[in-house]
Amino acid sequence: MKGYKIAVLPGDGIGPEIVGEAVKVLKTVGKKHNIKFDLHEALVGGASIDKYGISLTDDTLKLVKQSDAVLLGAVGGPKWEGLDYSIRPERALLALRKELGLFANLRPAKIYPVLADASTLKKEVIDGVDIMVIRELTGGLYFGTPKGVTKLPDGTERGVNTMIYTTPEIERIAKIAFDVARKRRKKVTSVDKANVLETTELWRKVVIKVHKEYQDVELNHMYVDNCAMQLIRNPKQFDVIVTENTFGDILSDEAAMLTGSIGMLPSASLGGKVGLYEPIHGSAPDIAGTDKANPIATILSVAMMLRFSFNLTNEADAIEKAVESVLNKGYRTADINQHGMKLVGCKGMGEAIISEI
Repeated sequence: MKGYKIAVLPGDGIGPEIVGEAVKVLKTVGKKHNIKFDLHEALVGGASIDKYGISLTDDTLKLVKQSDAVLLGAVGGPKWEGLDYSIRPERALLALRKELGLFANLRPAKIYPVLADASTLKKEVIDGVDIMVIRELTGGLYFGTPKGVTKLPDGTERGVNTMIYTTPEIERIAKIAFDVARKRRKKVTSVDKANVLETTELWRKVVIKVHKEYQDVELNHMYVDNCAMQLIRNPKQFDVIVTENTFGDILSDEAAMLTGSIGMLPSASLGGKVGLYEPIHGSAPDIAGTDKANPIATILSVAMMLRFSFNLTNEADAIEKAVESVLNKGYRTADINQHGMKLVGCKGMGEAIISEI
């Protein structure tokens, strides 16, 4: 029997609910296909701050590093927003990415035909959209130094963040983008602001250089402001979008809303030996504990885990097909509900998907 050790970090808000359903799906797949998933749960984010005073403990980090993959729920919420930036729940995410060497975030935005009406855009604009946004995760403004807020002699304050990228950092993310594109429609759009930011002028130059090794893949470049517009105007033009950390953070959320709900979309963070998988949405504290959360993004994150970390393609396909089947049968959580559909809660959606598997 194959065996895999997985660190399960439910986090805050709706995290424990959505992760709970995803874990049930994972166990169902394991039982059906005779695969042992050795699951180890630990606190992270605000839950960890409440118990230990820190968002990511050494013990949790040790568990994560000794695992084959990590399944994460969501972190943060109003309860911890008054804390210093250095100890907020979100710092756990940044620390995990850095400690695990997770420099590439893969976020698919795919339209399910039966959910086309859930999008705020016209059906003819979004029909057939299937985009993979690849975001660089460990460089740029979020990690560059110097940074911080300092007092000036006149009593005012100055905030500084520094955008830094090196050639190797850009090369490795570009290679992942081209490799992913080779398995899709062989088209990469590299997004930058090379007309204004010198850092992204280097980005474009390096991406062009790496592209020489991937002549079977089409490459084009787009400024980030134009890309933000084109995602709404004509999203079908995109296959793989690769971009730096801050731009990727924003564009991947925009791409998510093409699908009608941010609750539908999974993500994978790769680069080191241990991949991290999480839904792209937040902790939604306003609906925590009400059974209203949509677990599909987390369940699809499990499918990405099986595909990218364990190479269990058939098992990943089975989960994705089960999700599509349940949607085709009319099951909906509140965020994607339409008139005449079968409204279910978080647990109900999980159960429906498990029954399909």
